[in-house]
Amino acid sequence: MSTTLELMNQQTEVPIPPDLTARYSRSSAGRAWLAALPGLLQGRLEHWELEAELAPGAFPWNGHGGLVIPVCRYDGTPAALKIAFPHDEARVERHALTLWGGHGAVRLLESDAGTCAMLLERLDADYSLQTVAMEDAATVWGALMRQLSLVPDGRQQWQEFDHIAGRAEQWSDDLPAEWEQQGRPFPRWLLEAALEVCQTRGAVGRRSGHDVLVHTDFHFLNILARPDTAGERLLSGDGFAAIDPQPMIGEPEFAVAPLLWNRIGDLPRSDPQEGLRQRCRDFSVAAGLDAEVARQWGIAREVDNALWYASKPHHQGDLARSLWVASTLAGRTLDSLPAAHSLPEPGQEQTAG
Repeated sequence: MSTTLELMNQQTEVPIPPDLTARYSRSSAGRAWLAALPGLLQGRLEHWELEAELAPGAFPWNGHGGLVIPVCRYDGTPAALKIAFPHDEARVERHALTLWGGHGAVRLLESDAGTCAMLLERLDADYSLQTVAMEDAATVWGALMRQLSLVPDGRQQWQEFDHIAGRAEQWSDDLPAEWEQQGRPFPRWLLEAALEVCQTRGAVGRRSGHDVLVHTDFHFLNILARPDTAGERLLSGDGFAAIDPQPMIGEPEFAVAPLLWNRIGDLPRSDPQEGLRQRCRDFSVAAGLDAEVARQWGIAREVDNALWYASKPHHQGDLARSLWVASTLAGRTLDSLPAAHSLPEPGQEQTAG
């Protein structure tokens, strides 16, 4: 398969990032999407009157599920064109961005449901919360979290999202079966800790007064700076915006977990376990959340992640990281795991593979 996309009317070749090519070449649906990308991009460029601004030979930005190209609108405004592989999270992203309206999240300028394409405000892809000092990162994250936590109202977009409590109820059935299927890859007590969270937080009675719109992948790399912002404005949160929300409805504390399985290398070497639990508390306090509920959701989410990684032979480092985080949050770090600072960051094994 060709590794470039040719945009005919501009004579511009857009190279497909290697990790995106590798990921979507593994299935017939993925290969079909890769083959369709030139036409999808060309159609959106023409329909929305855009000019690609990618330097010759440069790779476009990409995440796990899509491609993002810097473009210029007909009026000269910089923007970003995102084309996502069609999947459930991509299909509902535009609804969440519409509800947020640019407050705390990237602003949606145009969207096309049929192609999973969106035209977005252009953020600074080279400046994320990944490199911001942890204390300042907590301040920014907390400010954004408060903006993003919208309470459901009568707008039709709310009908599009799954419920976090419903996901927990599903885990109550699925996690034990997957644990058995994967050969019991970790001690039963950790599975039971996750199930206890699911039974408590997934109760039907939880689906009421505290429900908000939740960005469920709200980690450091998914928070980018808005251009031309600096200093106090930047670190207050006003200069940043969230991307790639994977939106759901439910308890806002569900959003804390991705902060705990990213930037593990920044935990104190003297006591990384307590450092992880303190990070959970610090970010929860910054957003006005219940740190104990956030800790509980972190256990359940990482046990679910661990079982997924257990089914993938090339993700043993990711499996170890998830088990380290889950067991540490549960208060009994598994002693069979590598040291915290030897664990890979999310995506490292994927990229290497």
